[in-house]
Amino acid sequence: MSSRPVRVLVSVLTGAGLAFAAPAAVPAIANSAPAAAADAAPADACYTWSGTLGEGASGEAVRQLQIRVAGYPGTGSQLAVDGEFGPATKAAVQRFQSAYGLGGDGTADEATFNKIYELQDDDCSPVNFDYGELNNCNSDWSGGKVDAATARSNALVTMWKLQAMRHAMGDKPITVNGGFRSVSCNDAVGGAANSRHLYGHAADLGAGSQGFCALAQAARDHGFTEILGPGYPGHDDHTHVAGGEGQFWSAPDCGI
Repeated sequence: MSSRPVRVLVSVLTGAGLAFAAPAAVPAIANSAPAAAADAAPADACYTWSGTLGEGASGEAVRQLQIRVAGYPGTGSQLAVDGEFGPATKAAVQRFQSAYGLGGDGTADEATFNKIYELQDDDCSPVNFDYGELNNCNSDWSGGKVDAATARSNALVTMWKLQAMRHAMGDKPITVNGGFRSVSCNDAVGGAANSRHLYGHAADLGAGSQGFCALAQAARDHGFTEILGPGYPGHDDHTHVAGGEGQFWSAPDCGI
């Protein structure tokens, strides 16, 4: 995967906000905005913003932004992907801006969107992760506890959280060993009956160069409401991270 050059911003804001709850549908590709001029190309093949977005804004442009900054909600929090630009979204945007040295005030501006374009592939996934990593169960995302589109959409949010976590850990690769599971895949590996893998929210991470505990500790800052790692039964050989409702963190060997 590779980032693409940034071109002129020309799309208009479209759509309406949706409530985010686990499981929550977040369309993986949503850019129906027409070009402002017939001879001008959109800035990005996935989604293009126009102007700025700040507190009080709402709609599809906000929801798409929330997906990309989902990994910056603050320690122990999860950002709602609901299309409403409130204080939590402003704070997440500001953390994103700070993480990339943009010096913003929480208003999503041209510099913010340009950085997102750099981090985004044409299928809306972040450049360092892809849908295949989040699904080694089947190719069509079916058979889980939610419909296929919802599972795939939830996985997209998970990938953007992982992208934020990767950057915070020095941009070292994060190894993803699994994500979405159908019921049959989950049964085959002895997963819990209501595992968050069944909703597309979850990812199991290999130690990589960081180690299981460093991954579990970092996940607390990047929107993961479920973190399971060394010391929790069945999790000594991986770190499990997931979004969704409620919060449950347990990695006793890591001080969590």
